[in-house]
Amino acid sequence: MTHAIIPRAASRRDATSLPTGWVAARARLDGLPGGGLNIAHEAVDRHVAAGHGAQAALIWLGREGERQELSYADLAADAARFAHVLRAHSIAPGERMFLLAGRVPALYAATLGAMKAGVVVSPLFAAFGPEPVRARMEIGEASVLVTTASHYARKVAPWRDSMPGLRLVLIIGDEAPEGCVALGPAMAAAPDRFDTHPTRPEDMALLHFTSGTTGLPKGVVHVHEAVVAHAETGRLALDLGPGDIYWCTADPGWVTGMSYGIVSPLCNRVTMIVDEAEFDLDRWYAILERERVQVWYTAPTAIRMMMRAGAEAAAGRDFSALRFLASVGEPLNAECVIWGQQTFGLPFHDNWWQSETGGIMIANTPDMDIKPGAMGKPLPGIAAGIVGREGDGIAELPDGAIGELALRPGWPSMMRAYLGQPERYAKCFVGGWYLTGDLAMRDGDGYFWFVGRADDLIKSSGHLIGPFEVESALIEHPAVAEAAVIGIPDETAGEVVKAFVTLKAGFTPDEALERELRGHARKRLGPAVAPREIVFRESLPRTRSGKIMRRLLRARELGLPEGDLSTLEGDSR
Repeated sequence: MTHAIIPRAASRRDATSLPTGWVAARARLDGLPGGGLNIAHEAVDRHVAAGHGAQAALIWLGREGERQELSYADLAADAARFAHVLRAHSIAPGERMFLLAGRVPALYAATLGAMKAGVVVSPLFAAFGPEPVRARMEIGEASVLVTTASHYARKVAPWRDSMPGLRLVLIIGDEAPEGCVALGPAMAAAPDRFDTHPTRPEDMALLHFTSGTTGLPKGVVHVHEAVVAHAETGRLALDLGPGDIYWCTADPGWVTGMSYGIVSPLCNRVTMIVDEAEFDLDRWYAILERERVQVWYTAPTAIRMMMRAGAEAAAGRDFSALRFLASVGEPLNAECVIWGQQTFGLPFHDNWWQSETGGIMIANTPDMDIKPGAMGKPLPGIAAGIVGREGDGIAELPDGAIGELALRPGWPSMMRAYLGQPERYAKCFVGGWYLTGDLAMRDGDGYFWFVGRADDLIKSSGHLIGPFEVESALIEHPAVAEAAVIGIPDETAGEVVKAFVTLKAGFTPDEALERELRGHARKRLGPAVAPREIVFRESLPRTRSGKIMRRLLRARELGLPEGDLSTLEGDSR
């Protein structure tokens, strides 16, 4: 079925009221006194200098019910203290600091303090095991680690002696094991003012790691200039502005939790909600209601889990403060968009970007009508196209054609390198385009539609089948909570579609339902595209950032090597 267009939302502010473009966006930032650009200065110090130090910057909600509020002045002071701690241990600008901790206030002070000191920040998932932590710290040539005593004992201590470059381990709290430094006392003894290191726009600021299907993780390099895009895209795509109550549910261990869980909201002077706990439906609904959240940025996985619980779970709640809902992490099915409208009175706005792009590139913005299931349109300053190979070069394809999503290079948050892999980086740029590896289609109205990763495409009897199309059709059935689709070999067709689904509460996984789902898919998609087989699962393998790992399903189905599993959330077999 084709879903009706949802008219544009009523934004609190007119997203087009200010001049757009990267020059205008840069002019909205202060820059360092005397020249230069530093993310931490734009995120906190300039607001304090402008008289906004008393505003709440961060409201931290502890796992056990604690609640702590930090003002912009508090956060600036803590960042300064942390920068002094680094200097006291002879950590120089340009060295790399890794973060291995949950969503606790010290992580935010450490992130901003390191940037003030010109030290590069590399976040890690707190749920990583010893080997993923070690691999990333070795690739990134870590000098500093900020972590907890328990993470250190289990994940770092056994191999620390093999990494002599790791000169400083800061333990969050008031006590530390031998060979480490307790962060609490060190911060308490440090001054609360620090002259920000005069970083230049092209100095490295962030090092994010992203996993491929094989080989070691890639270190994606971002620079201080990225703050121009962080700030501007938060304003345009998420409708952020001074004083907003904003909740990004992403963990800072992945790129969304850094770009839009720390940098962008602080640059736009919002009050951030930070929840230490993991997903819990009642807790999340209570936070939205109690904290009067206005802008909420979450993941399709969480939305589908809420859908699975049913609208009655949200009944009786007061969500009247909500103004704008957005989603990121993987494509957003049309049913999720419509469910948001039905449950919250607001649709979820999808957007698209990657670790490599550093910030949102394509979005359904507040001033756009929404086509449920579409990624949206390129933001101002972003030139996007659909391209295909033509000999040794690249040719742009017409509207309606499926090809690789590509971007014209030059936006401020574009990755500057894959650390230590210049040839791999160079392969991303062909014919004046950055090639994303995602397949998409642009319609006649300029909206982009996700089809799938290039390596997820299914080729069956001459048809090119995008998994997302099939998954979206299955999710439209009232029994289906989530779906993942892969291609499996077939002697006649080359490949046929196999689907894995999880069910909503109250539905029984039996042969009758499997036949009903296949019939539903054939009616929606036609027999050439619909799944030949549907398997019911309790859960689907996904990364900790919420993306379903289709390639892992395929590897396990066909007995192929499973590749890098360091970002796998649990082991969903």
